[in-house]
Amino acid sequence: MNRRNFLSLTGTFTGGLLLVPDFLHAIGNSNNLVTGNECLLFIQLNGGNDGLNTFIPFQDEAYYQLRQNIAIHKNEVLNIGQGMGFHPALKDFSRIMQEGNLTVIQNVGYPNPSRSHFRSQEIWETASPANKYLSNGWLGRYLDIHYHHHNPVGAINIDTIDNLALKGELPNVTTTKNPNRYKSNYNSKIETLSENPQLDFVRKVANSVTEGSIEIQKALANSSKSIPYPKTTLGRNLEWIGQLIKGNLNTSIYYTSQSGYDTHDNQKESQKRNFTELNDAIATLYDDLKTSNKLNTTTIVIFSEFGRRVKDNGKGTDHGTAAPMFIIGGNNKGKIIGENPDLIDLDNGDLKYKIDFRSVYASLLKNQLNFNPKQIGLNAIPLEKIF
Repeated sequence: MNRRNFLSLTGTFTGGLLLVPDFLHAIGNSNNLVTGNECLLFIQLNGGNDGLNTFIPFQDEAYYQLRQNIAIHKNEVLNIGQGMGFHPALKDFSRIMQEGNLTVIQNVGYPNPSRSHFRSQEIWETASPANKYLSNGWLGRYLDIHYHHHNPVGAINIDTIDNLALKGELPNVTTTKNPNRYKSNYNSKIETLSENPQLDFVRKVANSVTEGSIEIQKALANSSKSIPYPKTTLGRNLEWIGQLIKGNLNTSIYYTSQSGYDTHDNQKESQKRNFTELNDAIATLYDDLKTSNKLNTTTIVIFSEFGRRVKDNGKGTDHGTAAPMFIIGGNNKGKIIGENPDLIDLDNGDLKYKIDFRSVYASLLKNQLNFNPKQIGLNAIPLEKIF
């Protein structure tokens, strides 16, 4: 078995179970995990969320002219100012922004946009140009450099499948739906398998994997009691993440997702349902982190692979381009960045992007993780206005 194949076997957690042969649990423990205070949490809205019905230009009459079937009535919009307001189901987004802990970044996208779910997600997850294909994710490349050696809890992905954004040369990621279901051996003893360098490498990796499961259990045990979270999929995911953050797990990246945003039909009802789940889960995590004094060191990033077309299709909206991103916590400046969406000057019926999402990524790496984004080939200029 070669080095890469072995890493693929030992470095991935699926379904909450540690995929590592039983004999490796006898190998032992190591103390090479890196401790840091700052962490980023990414919440990916899969399907292409309609940004215009999320953060709404409700004082622009063109919005109502172009969306006669799905527009949110002015009296329902939660007014933030500057002619913009939140969808009524996002009442806690409005509260968090009024408390100064939420920044909205307007018109985020990229040049030559793809309207394919798969390809646009791939572009966002690798931070590649639209005409270039990368095999590793932007966060995976960061983790490879940051940790230097294999660290199975370099990032935590609360999901049923791996995310390309976290894929690197080394498997520094745990993917699981239930971090409480790990097989650990606290009484492991270090044993020398052989003087063969490849087997010695196997031993080192196994040590790290074993400690990864132990570190997760320690973090859960050390976490303070959580306030009640919503009994929804996203609510449970964020409850796990909140526990790990409060338990001081040595992790700089958390990732999860919410599906259901491909609203070609029945958009008003679907978006209301999804936003209610999103709002309630985010609000609970926000209050939990704030009470635990973890909000300033946790930056929550909410985004989707693209927005929707400006004009409705009668019952919903079709695939579009630019949309807002939302940043919560992390000592963000709590304001609106960028101009309101221009609903008249369009690109074939779509919003023109004004801010490249890679500039947001660069700012997160530079300001929140003290990392030079150019080290992972991310040459975008950081968006300094966020923090």
